[in-house]
Amino acid sequence: MSLTLKPLLLLLLLLVLSHHACSVGSIVKFLPGFEGPLPFELETGYIELGEEEEVQLFYYFIKSEKNPKEDPLLIWLIGGPGCSSLAGLFFENGPVTLKFGVYNGSVPSLVSTTYSWTKWLSEHPQFFPNPFYVAGDSYSGMIVPAVVQEISKGNYICCKPLINLQGYVLGNPITYAAFEKNYRIPFAHGMSLISDELYESMRRNCKGNYGNVDPRNTKCLKVVEEYHKCTDKINSQHILIPDCDDKIHTNHTSPDCYKGHWQRYNWTIPYDHDIKSSVPYHMRNSISGYRSLVYSGDHDITMPFQATQAWIKSLNYPIIDDWRPWMIKDQIAGHTITYSNKMTFATVKASLLVDTRQSINQTRPLSCFKGGSVAILCNRGSWP
Repeated sequence: MSLTLKPLLLLLLLLVLSHHACSVGSIVKFLPGFEGPLPFELETGYIELGEEEEVQLFYYFIKSEKNPKEDPLLIWLIGGPGCSSLAGLFFENGPVTLKFGVYNGSVPSLVSTTYSWTKWLSEHPQFFPNPFYVAGDSYSGMIVPAVVQEISKGNYICCKPLINLQGYVLGNPITYAAFEKNYRIPFAHGMSLISDELYESMRRNCKGNYGNVDPRNTKCLKVVEEYHKCTDKINSQHILIPDCDDKIHTNHTSPDCYKGHWQRYNWTIPYDHDIKSSVPYHMRNSISGYRSLVYSGDHDITMPFQATQAWIKSLNYPIIDDWRPWMIKDQIAGHTITYSNKMTFATVKASLLVDTRQSINQTRPLSCFKGGSVAILCNRGSWP
């Protein structure tokens, strides 16, 4: 299946605006691996789009446990590209997570989580008045800003009732990959993954370009090779926990890793990458007055927080609330800064990757929307 951003946006707009989309949903009260009835309301189903209903989007929708009539309503777009939306449910924002400690190769055990923030919009008319946010992480940083812009346009040119679009939320977002990858080197240096000498040699010989190196620049190629020797065995999504992704030398992985095959991404989906940078969309959404929260786990080398800070600064908006810590139970949980375009940036002293060996309360990232209703969408047939 070939998927470009343009049809994806059209599908999302049809999802939230069209009166011709046919949806088939049902309430799920029990899940395999979870003891007893679910302590929350879960609806799953398919939304069929197109003249011949040739496109089917699977969704799961979780109603707010507080005040669903007034709480924010958000749609969560998963990253990757090619990541199963189950990753969002189990690892990022859902009310249940996998309990790896008791996994014996059969049906995985599920446990309730304390923190769950929720996202989605469908044709359920009772939710149209709710404040609506679009959210996602990782590769969704290329998609969410464009989706916000398209919904805003749709509100302007057609369709009643209007979607009560308020803004968007992004975690460790890819925004301009060719530019952002260069920030992995100062991140690695700041985290003591490479030496001062190697870092200075890389700066001197590569001039800030560490990815697409001129093959004639042999000095840069050599120090980049040394950099990879120091970092390739690091868990790139959370540098403090074991790297469990060595598919070739499985006997080299940490004893804390699950000894089996777990595929979180499907890299074989033939995407057309027709947006090179989402920065212009952030600019236009700012001009339109939408709020945004952008947060970065400060132990993620895949998309370092320095890279996110750099493109935010490039928008050239004044600071209205300067760098300061934010707290959970009198403990510093990260730092944050707010700009005049209603964009807040925050670091989280963790990673988007949940370490399931610890308490879920310790490793859940940001929990800004504790009330709300969530749905996560994926294209039927996209996942293995």
